[in-house]
Amino acid sequence: MTIEVKKTGDDTYLSQVINLVKEAQESKSKTQDISNRAAKWLFYLALGSGLLTFIIWLALGYSLDVAMERMVTVMVITCPHALGLAAPLVVAVSTSISAKKGLLIRNRANFEGARELNAVVFDKTGTLTKGEFGVTDIIPLEGHDEQEVLQWAASLEQNSEHPLATGMVEKAKKDSVSLKSIEEFESMTGKGLRGTVEGNEVNVVSPGYVNDHNYSYDQDAFADMSEQGKTVVFVLVNEELIGMIALADIVREDAKEAIESLKELDVHSIMLTGDNQKVADWVAEQLGIDEVYAEVLPDQKAEQVKKIKEKGWKVAMTGDGVNDAPALATADLGVAIGTGTDVAMESADIVLVKSNPKDVVSIMELSRKTYRKMIQNLWWAAGYNILAIPLAAGVLAPIGILLSPAVGAVLMSLSTVVVAINAKLLKA
Repeated sequence: MTIEVKKTGDDTYLSQVINLVKEAQESKSKTQDISNRAAKWLFYLALGSGLLTFIIWLALGYSLDVAMERMVTVMVITCPHALGLAAPLVVAVSTSISAKKGLLIRNRANFEGARELNAVVFDKTGTLTKGEFGVTDIIPLEGHDEQEVLQWAASLEQNSEHPLATGMVEKAKKDSVSLKSIEEFESMTGKGLRGTVEGNEVNVVSPGYVNDHNYSYDQDAFADMSEQGKTVVFVLVNEELIGMIALADIVREDAKEAIESLKELDVHSIMLTGDNQKVADWVAEQLGIDEVYAEVLPDQKAEQVKKIKEKGWKVAMTGDGVNDAPALATADLGVAIGTGTDVAMESADIVLVKSNPKDVVSIMELSRKTYRKMIQNLWWAAGYNILAIPLAAGVLAPIGILLSPAVGAVLMSLSTVVVAINAKLLKA
């Protein structure tokens, strides 16, 4: 057994994940900045309110110790702990949840803005599709059926490492089609494969080979599949054409679910690809994509994202390749597929470890829930102080209600506990 170690120490995948989580926890959100500024001004408010309370009680003729007790109560009860912790506690819980779900946040401010997204732009290959060939159509000739055509083709292709061969063999396995034993196998450069399968000569060949040998087939069906960007091969058994098989880049099932979820959220889905328009339209039709930009050169992707943003939309870009990096950086939220290139991940605000397009929806939902919790905590902390300061100052003293510094300390601690519990209630 030979073992090859490609990365060690700080270069390992686990180390990179740890660094990304650390970046997320250290990056500041806009709401957290507001919270910190509010906590700073609350500190000054506590000092000012305490001194004002002390002066008023002395002016009313009360003794120094009574005025001092009121001042201390106000300062204790106004301590800005709850306000200062309102956002950081939610950030810590949110970061933990996102890491468990495979969402590695690199830019928290942009993550927080994901709740306002109007459009999500997807790269096609590797994001919406698997980048692997799969069988889409089997067209048998008269006197033959789909299973027979697939069986002969997959039996011949089972020894080949070509992506088309893998697609046919996988289709046979999925449909529980038994493969025949192969006796001879030969690659015909630029034409296809030939071999002997259980005593029968079998060929899986290109359109050029079929045309050169003047075989007749359904030209309309072939033209229709070719226009959709599919690769079509022909199956011959003992020099008799029995059918044709079309293959195309496999559309991810989870991509279809992701697009459906975006529609429910009233978020526009857009596909950006360098493929020709017909291929792009075919994939978009399979997924229900709202808008398609095809034949976009790698260096034009960022420019296309800018044009979409000019509509006044908040835009997320999801991609995995080197040529997606500028577009990821240009978008309001850049989302990199975890199986993508290092350049793409470095340019992104969020990395999807599971490479699942549905996680884009999870990002938006978690962003909304996180922001909602932050606002709840800020309102609780601010509301508590609005009520607590007058109470501590002795506004209810005429009816015999006065808070001691000890009670003020308990209430201050209670407000911090409530904020912490509310943050922990954040769920994925």
